[in-house]
Amino acid sequence: MAAFLPRKYGIVVFTGFQALDVFGPLATLNVLSRNHKMELSIIAESLTPVSTNPEPNEFVSSSFGQEIVPTHTFENAPELDVLIIPGGFGTRNTQKMLPIKSYLLTTFPTLKYCITICTGSAILASTDLLNSRRATTNKATYSSVTSPYPKVNWVRKARWVVDDSPGVTPVWSSSGVSAGIDVTFAFVEMLYGRVVAGEVADIMEYDRCVDGGVDRFADVWAEKEKEKGGAA
Repeated sequence: MAAFLPRKYGIVVFTGFQALDVFGPLATLNVLSRNHKMELSIIAESLTPVSTNPEPNEFVSSSFGQEIVPTHTFENAPELDVLIIPGGFGTRNTQKMLPIKSYLLTTFPTLKYCITICTGSAILASTDLLNSRRATTNKATYSSVTSPYPKVNWVRKARWVVDDSPGVTPVWSSSGVSAGIDVTFAFVEMLYGRVVAGEVADIMEYDRCVDGGVDRFADVWAEKEKEKGGAA
């Protein structure tokens, strides 16, 4: 178990966030919080409920989506130990991402840890805070997500990547959607120990991926990209 255990957790949400990017890691931390004192802040541009449906909505039925109620805005968010940044179709709306980028530039240096899920790594990369650092992202959209940020050391074949470069906030980044659960478990294991991580997984009845380098979806989507005539 680490000498310092985070207490103040936060997660950023935006219109068009991916549901499992948010609720998968939070489900894991919910179980962890049964035996550890933890606080959660859900942070958004306003306190209005935030929908998983993106704007404009080109991808999913407008009648099928979920909302989450923020607890804080970017202006009054508390100081955090850990910040989680999810991905989702909403990340494609660069205008909507501007308030998040401003918030990240302010709060990132004060964090103990940052965890990005799926295309959440692209949000962080857009601030230049990932320059010269290792990270991964969703494999289904890998080329389009990574190409605008050539200064990031992108790792294509990885379920998750840990960059703990000295002197800067450690960043844990995951591949797409469900990989957010595995990176959260890896994070829990590092800080709280293997026994605790195993107990949480057993309570959730979740079969963990314990090797961050195992990523069959990197090959799956690289092959699909080749078939379409794109870059692998």
